[in-house]
Amino acid sequence: MRAKIAGAMSTQVSTSIHAAQRVSRFTYAIRQVVAEAKKVEATGRTVRYLNIGDPNAFGFLTPPHLVEAVAKAMRDGHNGYTASVGIAPAREAAAADFTARGVPVSADRVLITSGTSEGIELALTAIVDEGEDVLVPSPTYPLYTAVLAKIGANPVYYRTDPGHGWLPDLEHMKAALTAKTRALVLIDPNNPTGAIYPEAVRKQLIAFALEHNLVVLADEVYGDLGFTGAVPALAALAPDAPIISYSSLSKAYLAPGWRAGWMAVGATPRLDQALAAIKKLADGRLCSPGPMQYAVTAALTGDRSHQVTFRRELNLRSDLTAARFNAMPGMNVVAPQAAFYAMPQVTLPPGKTDEDFVRGLLHAKGVLVVHGSGFGLPPEGGYFRVVFLASPAELEAIYDDVADFARDFAGA
Repeated sequence: MRAKIAGAMSTQVSTSIHAAQRVSRFTYAIRQVVAEAKKVEATGRTVRYLNIGDPNAFGFLTPPHLVEAVAKAMRDGHNGYTASVGIAPAREAAAADFTARGVPVSADRVLITSGTSEGIELALTAIVDEGEDVLVPSPTYPLYTAVLAKIGANPVYYRTDPGHGWLPDLEHMKAALTAKTRALVLIDPNNPTGAIYPEAVRKQLIAFALEHNLVVLADEVYGDLGFTGAVPALAALAPDAPIISYSSLSKAYLAPGWRAGWMAVGATPRLDQALAAIKKLADGRLCSPGPMQYAVTAALTGDRSHQVTFRRELNLRSDLTAARFNAMPGMNVVAPQAAFYAMPQVTLPPGKTDEDFVRGLLHAKGVLVVHGSGFGLPPEGGYFRVVFLASPAELEAIYDDVADFARDFAGA
């Protein structure tokens, strides 16, 4: 009998186990370009990674009082599961911080999540059914389109205009609206462009969402990284509007690997069912990482002086980036106002795409950036995203190489 079972187990079946069809719709260019970079590194060439916004990788270290808060939590035995919505002190600190920014919200409408990314997925899964539409900016942060692919919903791009500082084109947004549209994504300050939306534009966007009964996902992860200071919260302009607001420790608090974020579901009763659905989904994943939640209180109630230095350094690098790209023949870029991203544009030769440029730059110069079509821009547009967290001296050398390659590429 044992021999028969062994023989049966060794029978080979030629049919492959197929992947779910939804995976074919799932793309995340920021990470997926790394596979090509690893091939280049395997040849012995050094690759300079300007594809992912990780401040730690460029020497901007997590503030010591946040590290100590996590270490103390571990030493004190807080290593088990937490409540699925997060620990009470962190939720209270986040609620108090939102309230101080003009968004009065109680702690019971705040969830601690595994980074903002999980909060976005929880909300979209909770409020958007299969086949429904969500308005997302072009260019966008590709997590949104990836999540929508997973849940079988449709991203509908609205234009942001580089000729007007990458601000949303409200007329294009109106034209993109359908009877199936359920939500509007606003990323402000913006990744990947570094734009900040003026108050007048924000009010127009809120009015549009209210008129069409849309939930607004206000992605404000970079809200503390405006070069002239913190950027006001969107929901402060309309506390009763159906707005879900997001932030995290990843960027302004220099702890991206901790996966500690928070979301506030606006106080309006219109969002009560959405809040209940989000909490129900959160139960299913148990909780976000426990010890890191203790740093949320330390971050939001403690010393934030590191942000002053960080903003100054980012502004310096932004000015350098804008000056260098705008001086390159066939190149231009809109100067960022926040965060650590820029979206330059290169004039492409006939028949070439943004991905051709990005791959060519990687193989010729060992510089990894991300093609604009990975963020929802047209491939023929010639856009690519640069992360400018490296030191000014390193950026100068990298931009020299980009200029050299762009010159060769234009004549290819």
